[in-house]
Amino acid sequence: MYKSREDRDIVISKGGGDGDGDGDVASSSGKPKILHPPIESHWHLPPQDKHRPSSSMSNLGLKTMIKFRDTFKKLGGSSSSISSNKSLKTVLGGVRDPKDEKVVECFRELLFLEDQLPPQHNDYHTLLRFLRMRDFDFTKAKDAFLSYLKWREDYMVDAIPKEFKFEEYEAVKKCYPHGYHGVDRYGRPLYIERIGMVDLNKLLQVTTLERFTKYHVSEQEKTLNWRYPACSLAAKRHVASTTSILDVHGVGLANFSKPARYLFMEIQKIDSNYYPETLNRLFIVNAGSGFKMLWKAVKAFLDTRTLAKIQVLGYNYQSNLLDVVDQSNLPTFLGGDCTCSDYGGCLLSDKGPWNNPDITEMLQAISVDNNGVNNYAENGNLDSDEGLLRNIKIKALEAEFREANKKIQALEAALEEAKIVLKELGQQVEELRSTPFEG
Repeated sequence: MYKSREDRDIVISKGGGDGDGDGDVASSSGKPKILHPPIESHWHLPPQDKHRPSSSMSNLGLKTMIKFRDTFKKLGGSSSSISSNKSLKTVLGGVRDPKDEKVVECFRELLFLEDQLPPQHNDYHTLLRFLRMRDFDFTKAKDAFLSYLKWREDYMVDAIPKEFKFEEYEAVKKCYPHGYHGVDRYGRPLYIERIGMVDLNKLLQVTTLERFTKYHVSEQEKTLNWRYPACSLAAKRHVASTTSILDVHGVGLANFSKPARYLFMEIQKIDSNYYPETLNRLFIVNAGSGFKMLWKAVKAFLDTRTLAKIQVLGYNYQSNLLDVVDQSNLPTFLGGDCTCSDYGGCLLSDKGPWNNPDITEMLQAISVDNNGVNNYAENGNLDSDEGLLRNIKIKALEAEFREANKKIQALEAALEEAKIVLKELGQQVEELRSTPFEG
């Protein structure tokens, strides 16, 4: 087990708590657990340098990079922060901690030698999350990673974005208010649920628990492959986790019915086992006495590290949220300023950098396939700056090719029209020739 991390890790021991159920985070075995710092801790932009683009860069690639630079400036970045393809790669991929990088490389070699590392999952950040999940114990991390790969295959996760259509989305939102809404002060996506307003009977009338679970997986995939990269570009630093808020006003033991338990257990299992280390912090607000009784039962199903990230708050929670989230990104029902009236409410808007046209254009330009942009720096030839530039050039060339093809099609249509006109003129000439001239 890799252990040279004492300078940054926090040992969790059993504490007295504050009566809200978030202080007791010791493991059931009585052994101390390791709480790692936020996963983005060491992934910040390096000091800005003023490298000039390589002289070998083609005019096409240079134009594309200039466009990225200008877009980045519009988003609030400096002109030099995106002056090279390396800067863009740094924002999306993060600056790696040398200690983490060394242990990830060892883990990668272990999996590769045992032929258990599919190329599409040879991603630095994915491997790091599974290592952190198991406190850098290679054997346990490998078991968790292989379980993840098998689940993806059995559940056909890669096909979900293409084939799964959640037509009941709007109906589900009405009886289960939830959604992404802006970012926290660091730049992480902000996810909100109003558990106290969930109508489980209506939910089961418009969808099934199995379809809702698959929808949850599709949202997790979108967050990993789209929301995190978009937030990274907007914040100009690597973003890899989510801040969540659960409003549990009115929730008590009566809400924990059999279907509710099934849904909770299924989603908790998926998030804990297959999307580890993606939760930054969870605030549970409006927790009354009924919820606190329920919480004692619920927290038994949560792992130690997840519990350490949860803060259970009563009705005076606004100051806690404002420490982490700007007031403009908080809905009014949580003490903020936002209403998203144009969208019918904040939890219907999906407000965030991932819907910013300038950012989505940049992400589409550097995405080489439908696997998302979060892994682009790890797949095959993309592990170098030259690989990133190559893909940018490919995208630009594809756009030029499409434009040229449109022009060719227009010319072919014009040519066909010219042929018809010439044919008509030829017929007129023949008619004139065959008509006797009368002087």
